[in-house]
This record gives sequence, structure tokens and C-alpha cells, in this order.
Amino acid sequence: MGTSPKVDGCAPIHVFASSKSWIEGNATLQLQHVAGLAGVREVAAMPDLHPGKYGPVGCAVLADRIYPQLVGSDIGCGMGLFQLDIVARKLRLDQMAERLHALDQPWDGDPASVLAETGLHGSTFDASLGSIGGGNHFCELQAIEDILAPDIAAQAGLDRDYAYVLVHSGSRGLGYAILERVLSQGQVTLDPTGDQGAAYLAAHDHAVRWAKLNRRIIAERAAAAARADLRAVNDLPHNMVERRDGAMVLHRKGAAASDRGLVPVPGSRGTLSYLVEPLAGMRNEALASLAHGAGRKYDRASMHGRVRVKKSDVARLERNPYGGIVVCGDRGLLAEEAPEAYKSIERVIDDLVEFGLARVVATFRPLVTFKKAPSDRPVGDAKRQRSWKEDRR
Repeated sequence: MGTSPKVDGCAPIHVFASSKSWIEGNATLQLQHVAGLAGVREVAAMPDLHPGKYGPVGCAVLADRIYPQLVGSDIGCGMGLFQLDIVARKLRLDQMAERLHALDQPWDGDPASVLAETGLHGSTFDASLGSIGGGNHFCELQAIEDILAPDIAAQAGLDRDYAYVLVHSGSRGLGYAILERVLSQGQVTLDPTGDQGAAYLAAHDHAVRWAKLNRRIIAERAAAAARADLRAVNDLPHNMVERRDGAMVLHRKGAAASDRGLVPVPGSRGTLSYLVEPLAGMRNEALASLAHGAGRKYDRASMHGRVRVKKSDVARLERNPYGGIVVCGDRGLLAEEAPEAYKSIERVIDDLVEFGLARVVATFRPLVTFKKAPSDRPVGDAKRQRSWKEDRR
């Protein structure tokens, strides 16, 4: 781990990545910039660190003021892992890939009732509930590949025979609107004890809860496609800010909270995903955070030159090494999200283990990954919802 002492007014940076991990130079520069921001006290960088729009993705930042841009526009984005009550081997993958196309259609539930049951007020973005979004968001049917900590797996109720659903999505246009409103007023920092800070935190907290509900609905739609019921294993946001130690606030951008249970850490669509247990004695310098995934190795624009999307290439990208199916009807997105766009998830997990931050509970192989149905597929008479800009992670 490289830890930078406070120099020239910059906060210390704690890097939980070994020399074997690949971290882009621009991400390191962004990390240094964040450490120099007024009021920043500490920064923790995870092995999935990579450049982002407003700052590095894969880090946690402790400060005495709120920086909304460090949370980003997809407030509350996170990972939700759910267990289905159906045996994985009974799933017909081609049939499931077809049924999951329904996720491209608007959810037919009652947003107002569900929001009221959850204690959330309505907004102009509630028609987007139950939708995945673009970018690196997905809904994936999975099966347990291996259980490495049987005691913890048993406590979590994991069953290696059952199928699972991993959902990566966030607050859709709601979080985007919150950030744009703040930035349009020229507010790049907020006092967490002031009126403007309190207003942002209230809107932020609503978006975090909305995003969690969104993931739950997506998982329920996937379960319905499998003719199954589900239960949550855990759901954790990785774009958020929360009060810590009185007047301090902890920002997480692409960093999963490590103080609220087991943490799903997905790889690319062509690799295993991991469920890890944060270790009780993990270093304070990690700021109660863990890696949230493999992290990008190459940006989206460069992937169009690295991956061809001719017919034969598309056929390759629509399968994974485990015999599973990838559903993505957008060839550009298929290239941007190709497995080679991401770092080695094995290396990321190895770093978390070697630095004493976590241990692996179980690994999951991808069965069907849904991102976007083919555009020429009829989706009924329902109007397509407005596509809002997502964080480019």
C-alpha cells in the first residue's frame, strides 16, 4: 500500500493496490487533485481505481464539507444480490434470455403505491422505476461456482444449487437532476451543517433509497421471468455520501460500504463475480470501504477501436466462457462493455485479501447477463422512456 503523508496542504492518500495492479496515470492524477481539495482529510483508493468524469472512481473521501460531484450523477448506484427459489440447472438459458427482454419495457407496477409503502415521496422520475439504464448497468442471472467460506455462506443462507440475480443500477434521472441542480447554482462545495447542505443530503438520501427500490423491482422482474420468488442477500450503494464523526462526511464514488454486511464484487460479463466478507480488523485507512467491481481498464471511446463488432465478433461477445448468454442489442455498448474493457477481477480480489480488507465467501458464474434488448425487437405499444445520461464509469 502506498500512503502519502500530508504535504503542501494535501490530505494523505491510502492506496490499497499492489504493484501488480494496473492503475491508469490519469486516475492517480485525479486522486491527487481530490486530496488537495479544501477540507479533505483522507482519501482511500481501491484496486479498481480508474478515471471518472468529476474525479476518480473506486475511492472514498473523508472531508469536512460535501462535494456533490465526488458522489456523481448516479446517486445511490449500487449492487443488489438476490437468491431465487429455483434450482439453477433447471433454468433454460435461451428461454431466460428471451424473457428478460421484458426489462426493456416499462414496469407495469404501481409506482405510487410502492413508493408509499417504502416511505418515499413521488417525483417526476418514478416512471423509470424497474429499469436498468445504460453504461455498465446490468441484470445478471448467476449460479454459485464455489463456496470458499462455508460458515459465512451458511449464515447468509447461500445454497449452491439455487440461482441468483445480481443487479447493478442506480437512481436513473433522479440522481442526475439532483447533481445538475446543485452544479447549475455554482455550488461545488456544501456545508453539511448549513441549509443548502441539509437540502442536498435530503435529496441525496431519497435518491439512495429510490435506487435500492429500483434494484429490488428489477430483481423481482427477473424472478418473475424465471417463475420464481426471491430474497435479498445484500444490497449496497457505492455512490453516496454520509455523515461520519460529527461534522465529517464520507464520500464514496465506486466504493462499496464495508460496514453493512457481505459485499458483491462483480467482474466483467465474461468472468466470475465475488461475494466477500469485510474483515472486522480491516485498516481504518480504508475508510470503511471496498472495491465495487473490476474497474475499467480502457475507456469507452477507445473500446470502439479495440473490439470489432462485425457479425462474427458479436456472436463471440454474446457468449461468455461459462456457456452463458449476454443480451445486448446495442453493438456500440457491446464493444464498450466487452470483458477486455475491464481489469482483472482476480487481481482486484487478491489485493483486497492481501491487504486484509476482506475474505472471499463465494464465487458466482454468469448464466444470462441482460443489458439491452435488440432495438428491432417489438416492445408492445408502451412508450420508451427518456434515456438519461449515466455516469461514465
